[in-house]
Amino acid sequence: MQALLEAAAPLLASAFTLWGAPVTWLEIVAFVLALAMVACNIRVIHWGWPLAAASSLLYFLLFWNYKLYGDAGLQIFFAVVALWGWSQWLRGRRTDGSALDVRHLSPRGRWLAVAAVACAWPVLGWWLDAHTDTDVPYWDAFPTAASVVGQVLLARKFVENWPTWLVVNLVALVLFAYKGLWLTTLLYALFAALSIVGWRAWQQRATQTA
Repeated sequence: MQALLEAAAPLLASAFTLWGAPVTWLEIVAFVLALAMVACNIRVIHWGWPLAAASSLLYFLLFWNYKLYGDAGLQIFFAVVALWGWSQWLRGRRTDGSALDVRHLSPRGRWLAVAAVACAWPVLGWWLDAHTDTDVPYWDAFPTAASVVGQVLLARKFVENWPTWLVVNLVALVLFAYKGLWLTTLLYALFAALSIVGWRAWQQRATQTA
């Protein structure tokens, strides 16, 4: 991993300083790709998935460099799941064989999503605390666990992915501000606002296709 960080050293060089903290070229590129990805997701445009994969790989390097190992590992998951999500949006089917479209989770599905986060969060937090040198194991673990659920819901076009991302983004922006990643903090503030936009847009779309 150290060799990879050394190879990426030019991208990890400071482009400018924001509120006393350096902003790297890598963070700038990842920022732009991530915004383009969310814009595509809101409009249900499948090109958001390859943008997600590219942005995630860049954020993996950035977060690892800042010892945010939970979020770094999450980016690898995002990059892999982006390929699955892309295939789902292009050729995915519902359980009844109909074409995949925007819809709501059942009440049981919502409870299962909440339970998945509630179970994964403390386990991941314990693992990060026991096996890494992160100073924010449980804080890092929560958005990581919730993001896994959010990504699956997004790939299957469930409206509930947006409130999940809203919670993730609000928690994550405070975490990144604590770490001095100001451009990424701004990105996640924008993500939080866009989560509300996406939530409303997908609710309308789900009503139209119901």
